[in-house]
Amino acid sequence: MNASTALKIARNGYIVMAVIFCGLGIFLMADPAGAMKVICVIAGLLFIADGIIKIIGYFSRDFYCLAFQFDLGFGILMIAMGILILVKRESILRLIFVIFGLLILADALLRIQMSVEARKFGLNLWWAILIVAIATGIFGMILLIDPAGGAKLTVIFTGIGFLLEGILKLCVAIYTVKIRENSSVVCEDEYREV
Repeated sequence: MNASTALKIARNGYIVMAVIFCGLGIFLMADPAGAMKVICVIAGLLFIADGIIKIIGYFSRDFYCLAFQFDLGFGILMIAMGILILVKRESILRLIFVIFGLLILADALLRIQMSVEARKFGLNLWWAILIVAIATGIFGMILLIDPAGGAKLTVIFTGIGFLLEGILKLCVAIYTVKIRENSSVVCEDEYREV
């Protein structure tokens, strides 16, 4: 698989994952009681798929080298957390919202850093990624604190966090991933020239 094909898979995967995260977020907000019955299985599978996409993205070569720069380690973490959620879903149910909050917050913090790098590159919409990342991080923190104590409100907060995470993924895929056919761009050289 050449770099351009891997990058297209990663970018399209990010977009698909963004839509799925948004859909799951809306589902959690619309039916918090029903969502609790299936949240572990859906989230576990979603995190594994998202981790695989992140790892593919890391090994692809996008023009700006922004979108996937932190995705190797974070992709491995997502896969590990997805497997843990699936295997230990009964015992982990009490901690599930803390895990969601931690992963959402970590991704938001990495995207805040990425938005600063995007500004250095001169990308016009770096601020949109920054704003969405900050909002996403706030809901990640809310889930870590768990002010509602695992009640229906926490499920709704999780839905909002997942929706924002999906919007953040979409912003990253659209604004920072540039595909150049037959390109052998070396990110460090490109960065020095900008």
